[in-house]
Amino acid sequence: MSPFTIIQKLKNKIRVKGTNNKIVLDDKKSLKISKTKIVIKGSNNTLHIKSNAHIRNSFIEIVGDNCSVTIGKNCIIGDECYLSAKETNTKLKIGDGCMLSRNAKLMTSDGHPIYQNSKIINHAKDIIINDNVWIADNVTILKGVEVGNNSIVGINSVLTKSIPEHSIAAGNPAKIIKQDISWDH
Repeated sequence: MSPFTIIQKLKNKIRVKGTNNKIVLDDKKSLKISKTKIVIKGSNNTLHIKSNAHIRNSFIEIVGDNCSVTIGKNCIIGDECYLSAKETNTKLKIGDGCMLSRNAKLMTSDGHPIYQNSKIINHAKDIIINDNVWIADNVTILKGVEVGNNSIVGINSVLTKSIPEHSIAAGNPAKIIKQDISWDH
């Protein structure tokens, strides 16, 4: 049985293939999700969307085994966002009260393996977005990054390294440009 309401299933494209994959919705009636594609392939993967999240016209992808995507309470995920957890044992966590503007891309994997001496050298890594983070338009956040509480990632930035709480990072690659900041929705 799907955790989504009939209306939510009609407004979105949801595909789950494999074994023991699950979708957990803390409060499906408070969830506003429309025109979103959700693809889960593999085994033991989890998509967890907490209460009062708003997701529109985005793509959530979990491909591999033992991977997870968590979207916190009161989050807003804007148009054309791409959230991807791939490979094995990777997680993409978005904390409570976060806001992702249009076309944000968060990817735990490079998408394709790179080999050196027959060994993969570009394994996937977790992405952790802590609480009350604002990710502006056209931002890309790559594997292994953690964004501290109450931080901002500026428009058109590529975040390749973690940033501490109460910071603004911007640029390509993004660098910390301000600290000791706060912001409101």
